[in-house]
Amino acid sequence: MAISGDDDGYETAIGVEGFADRFVRDDRRPACQLYLVSPRDVGGAFPDRLARALDAGPVAAFQFRLKDVDQHEAARLAEPLQRICADREVAFIVNDSVSLAKRLGADGVHLGQGDGDPREARALLGPDVQIGVTCHGSRHLAMEAGDAGADYVAFGAFYPTTTKETTHRPDPAILSWWSTLFELPSVAIGGITPANAAPLIAAGADFLAVSNAVWGGDEAAAVQAFAAVLAGNGDAG
Repeated sequence: MAISGDDDGYETAIGVEGFADRFVRDDRRPACQLYLVSPRDVGGAFPDRLARALDAGPVAAFQFRLKDVDQHEAARLAEPLQRICADREVAFIVNDSVSLAKRLGADGVHLGQGDGDPREARALLGPDVQIGVTCHGSRHLAMEAGDAGADYVAFGAFYPTTTKETTHRPDPAILSWWSTLFELPSVAIGGITPANAAPLIAAGADFLAVSNAVWGGDEAAAVQAFAAVLAGNGDAG
């Protein structure tokens, strides 16, 4: 899906102080949704934890993110989690690896800036697989991803996070700019909790990608807390 736009729109949106504070979400866009990202350890009792989280409240997608594991082991760990997601109609997204996404028949793949071209991923995975691209805090990377056929773009980290090392800290106004100019959904990521999520929802995020805020404690309670904030359209927190 190609998108269109220009840097003038960016300057208009980002260059005006308080733009995000004055942003009004287009009522035609779906409400912001929760996008879970796996912790580092997905073995042992984690499948039960995932099921409990998904049963606690609305979740749109689950990203399987595993580093430094060969593909055979990754597939072994992913398969029960994929079944849990399928049973609950939650999209199962593979992080980084197009080949693993292909092997599993995953619903989607999420690509970092060093993980390959969305066009090549589309050619391998087909037209129905969701392709997301990390864009950090860059409007240019986001527009490039859209032109390359991505299904969503991810911005962040918006808050300090211990999940992964980050060097980019965009302003929430980038979510407002993106939502104003483009139909392609945006994902906000990085240190998001029920307590700090509201400004990102209000700024125009279509999805909140969260990991430690859920898996670092009681996953069911955390999903319920996010559900309450999301149901308030960004007014709670």
